[in-house]
Amino acid sequence: MTDPQDLLRAMFAAAIGAAQPAQCLPPFLPMRPEKGRLVVLGAGKASAEMARVAEAHYGPPLEGLVVTRYGHAVPCAGIEVVEAAHPVPDAAGERAARRMLALAQDLGPDDTVLCLISGGGSALLPLPAPGVSLDDKQAINRALLKSGATIAEMNTVRRHLSAIKGGRLAAACAPARVVTLMISDVPGDDPSIIASGPTVGDATTCAAALEVLTRYAIALPEGLSKALKTGTLESVKPDDPRLARNEAHLIATPQAALEAAADVARQAGLAAHILSDAIEGEAREVARVMAALARQVVHRGQPFARPCVLLSGGETTVSVRGTGRGGRNVEFLLALALALEGLAGVQAVAGDTDGVDGAEEVAGARIDPDTLVRAHALGLAPRAMLDANDAHAFFAALGAQVITGPTLTNVNDFRAVLIT
Repeated sequence: MTDPQDLLRAMFAAAIGAAQPAQCLPPFLPMRPEKGRLVVLGAGKASAEMARVAEAHYGPPLEGLVVTRYGHAVPCAGIEVVEAAHPVPDAAGERAARRMLALAQDLGPDDTVLCLISGGGSALLPLPAPGVSLDDKQAINRALLKSGATIAEMNTVRRHLSAIKGGRLAAACAPARVVTLMISDVPGDDPSIIASGPTVGDATTCAAALEVLTRYAIALPEGLSKALKTGTLESVKPDDPRLARNEAHLIATPQAALEAAADVARQAGLAAHILSDAIEGEAREVARVMAALARQVVHRGQPFARPCVLLSGGETTVSVRGTGRGGRNVEFLLALALALEGLAGVQAVAGDTDGVDGAEEVAGARIDPDTLVRAHALGLAPRAMLDANDAHAFFAALGAQVITGPTLTNVNDFRAVLIT
């Protein structure tokens, strides 16, 4: 069998490769309109690469604006690429979102808007709703990121504090045709959750957003609390007539990425089992469940015989209580190593397919049966570091980080547990 760590890295690379815009975008690109303009708008960590692929497909001239994360821009000929902050938004993102909304309002019925959306778009389009400031959005975003809220919960809030998300961008484009092509980074692939659905009608309400904020004890300015209670910040609903000429297509998903990784494993002679593409929950709790499953395979041959690999995706969360930097994939792996206690024959990799775990320019990490032994030899305290949410520092000290740089795509978390 291929070296286990090489195989784990190859599976991660295959998952990322399956979601590359050059591979998944061209089959979904619409025809140019016969009479009107084709305008490209977009947001997300993959949006610049998606724009570049679109330019290569159509050829010049092509116009538009996309906003991506700092470090994720690629050169485009006619489409303007703007970089902004993620996961906490900044003024550059606000300016780009304002300009994008202005571009959308200058369209007619013969025009087509090609909207290129991927994960990260929520933070990259931080245009505040009336009565909401960028400072408000930044503070609420930071609190949500530390709270352990799911991505669906966070984006319910974001849609209702925005002047461009929750269907508002599509409404501004009317009466033009809007074709949205999306790379999914959310469990369940709900288009209204991906980047908080700027071109997709939103069935949730202001009351639902307020309930999320209340449940996680996130403080609100009095005026904003009142606006949510009275429903004055309501989003655009799916039956809004301004969305009548809209269509949305998923072009890459976590499931497709896991299937690509499974193919690599099978070609190496391993049984590959996809457990789920939509696992959520606290990263350390998911790790304990995964460790128990691995033990069952090792000791009982159930529910799978070894050698095999257990694959999963989704988006876990980290409730940051300590002084560390968080990172759901590295927290998962440190908790997994502790739960496995050096179990022979079990190795794992976990990483974010965009190359960024939390706010760190690190995709994730890897573990093997010697991880804890090597950590103790270096004087590290794995349990204490997990309690401090300091897994990034743990794996950096071990030299066990997985660093890809910007991958120019994003289909969420990737986890592979290899049992030999």
